[in-house]
Amino acid sequence: MDEHHVDILVIGAGMAGASAAAALAKAESGRRIALIEAEDTPGYHSTGRSAAIWILNYGPPDVRVLTRLSRGFFDTPPPGFADHPLTHRRGVLFLAPPEQAQALATLLFAGDAVREIALAEVARLVPALRPGHAIGAAIEDDAFDIDVAALHQGFLRAFRRAGGQLALHARAGAMERSQGLWRVATEGGERFLAPIVVNAAGAWGDEVARAAGVAPLGLVPKRRTGAIIDPAPFAVADWPLVQDVVQSWYVRPEARTRLMVTPADATPTHPHDVQPDEIDIAIGIDRMQQALAIEVRRIERSWAGLRSFTRDGSLAFGWDRDAEGFFWCIGQGGYGIQTAPAAGALVAAMVLGRDAGDAGEIIAGIDPGRFAPPGSAPREV
Repeated sequence: MDEHHVDILVIGAGMAGASAAAALAKAESGRRIALIEAEDTPGYHSTGRSAAIWILNYGPPDVRVLTRLSRGFFDTPPPGFADHPLTHRRGVLFLAPPEQAQALATLLFAGDAVREIALAEVARLVPALRPGHAIGAAIEDDAFDIDVAALHQGFLRAFRRAGGQLALHARAGAMERSQGLWRVATEGGERFLAPIVVNAAGAWGDEVARAAGVAPLGLVPKRRTGAIIDPAPFAVADWPLVQDVVQSWYVRPEARTRLMVTPADATPTHPHDVQPDEIDIAIGIDRMQQALAIEVRRIERSWAGLRSFTRDGSLAFGWDRDAEGFFWCIGQGGYGIQTAPAAGALVAAMVLGRDAGDAGEIIAGIDPGRFAPPGSAPREV
């Protein structure tokens, strides 16, 4: 068995693990940092199936802080990070049928940088809108699509340039801690020894914990389904993302001439190579067609991904209370792409015991120890 002695081992090379590993490698160029991935391709599951858009008014308060703090990175990535811009401007349009009138009022009152928009203007932006469907609408103008692949590869490239070691087809198997080191055997026949393990395994976060003899947090993976349709004769390239106020469906332009449709489903499941369910696709199409007069001749492509949530919906970043050297980086839900730059930097600061800057305000609220049994005390780190 090949043995690798490193200072920090990050488990999971999706967006969470890649961004954290890149930030750790940048901050600690003298330390040996390894990033291991169960699949043959980094980001095969949630990251590779994400239709990401940066939306400030999305997610719980801790997520919104990291979303805001990530904005500058998306606007001006570090030199050499990507070969082309990471973003493309696209607003988010919220439609309110009669039963969502109060939800619209709440959004306009509490939302940040959301404004009311006249239905005549909505019809100009989205000519497929069915007359009479909505009684009101709002728009968040300052939102943008994110090139997920370019962002993910940028973090992996930065990690490798800083001397990081990436191992694929290296699913973490048996894990134990002795003499101040975690000993992690992979199914590929390698073993990694490190004083610190960062669990960024996404939907598999609790499984990694169990393998390490660490109490799971109760992570809940949830299926999200998407499908691609041809919206002809409508030209959709410049449409905003369109959804109802309560987010029970949305559509977003894809590859300039197509639409991605989703019922915004969140079906609890288990960690696996999740596949789309035909009923979810049908529900998404039906909800869209109640609002938009688009004929769907066929589904060109469909897929599903996993969005993993903690029990209270917020992030779980921090040291385990009972397992020395075990750091949690999970619970990104559907927000992991838009928060990745700030989240990776925050994880690195927390692991290395450094000042987290403006992100420090959320550390107490995202402590995984909040899921520990009553009466348990935090471990000194």
